[in-house]
Amino acid sequence: MSAPSPEPPRRTALRRARDGWLDHLRVERGRSEHTLKAYQRDTERYLTFLEGLGVTDPEDVAERHVTDFLAALRRGNDEHPPLAATSAARAVVAVRGLHRFLTVEGEVEADPAREVQPPAPPRRLPKALSVDDVGRLLQAASLGDTPAALRDRALLELLYGSGARVSEAIGLDLDDLELGRGDDGTGGVVRLFGKGGKERIVPLGRYARDALDAWVVRGRPALARAGTGTPAVFVNVRGGRLSRQSAWTAIRAAAERAGLRADVSPHTLRHSFATHLLDGGADVRVVQELLGHASVTTTQIYTHVSTQHLREVYAQAHPRARAR
Repeated sequence: MSAPSPEPPRRTALRRARDGWLDHLRVERGRSEHTLKAYQRDTERYLTFLEGLGVTDPEDVAERHVTDFLAALRRGNDEHPPLAATSAARAVVAVRGLHRFLTVEGEVEADPAREVQPPAPPRRLPKALSVDDVGRLLQAASLGDTPAALRDRALLELLYGSGARVSEAIGLDLDDLELGRGDDGTGGVVRLFGKGGKERIVPLGRYARDALDAWVVRGRPALARAGTGTPAVFVNVRGGRLSRQSAWTAIRAAAERAGLRADVSPHTLRHSFATHLLDGGADVRVVQELLGHASVTTTQIYTHVSTQHLREVYAQAHPRARAR
């Protein structure tokens, strides 16, 4: 004899209101079934929590109920483990959407979830390659003397040598390069246009300068002849401006040839640029300017990476760093 199926939840005023909100999202907002199922799953957990407290009407929900629900998500119970910040935040977003809808529709006078903020996800530290791994990557990008090989080497040297975003690199025009050799052995400057069109001038090291010079003089003309006279620094085999996807492909191919197991992307080289500068003693404000960050707070995340590097060096080098 099979066990009796559990009775469906009683259709309280709060559940009817939730169903009306989901219908609104489906019919009037055109949300996908995947999104609707996620919202239904998250609010079902919320309604069950409220019903356990005896709350079944939208008018009876207070801000403390919403904050207690968030705390319960993070704490976990017998039915589910503690939720990570990202999962809990998703549930709170659904709850806030439900209560905002009820307020706008005039179902309730006040929004009890308006001041409840989703938990912030943990900040991920940027992944940076070691100096040796960067050297292997750049060496792998320079195999051969074909126009494509010269271009890929120049692109990777530029990304690592200037900290440019990939969009800034592929957006470069020839007039943005100044490849004169400086008295100090450096290699000119590049003009980058960052977010919001903000312009910054970044110096180029000798390796980046030489790679760009080789590409512009010996490699680019062979490909540019196939195009329509584009001013782009980096062009594809048809002579048009190189795409973001092609830049990613070039980097991944070089990483594979170099035998790097890490997931290497254009941003990996930008992160490595910042981390290696700070490891070498650069001031964080200078790195901020080079990266084009509007706030130094954004740049300071790299100081945590450098601190970890210092700890590792200290642990390996100091005779009394480790317990015996």
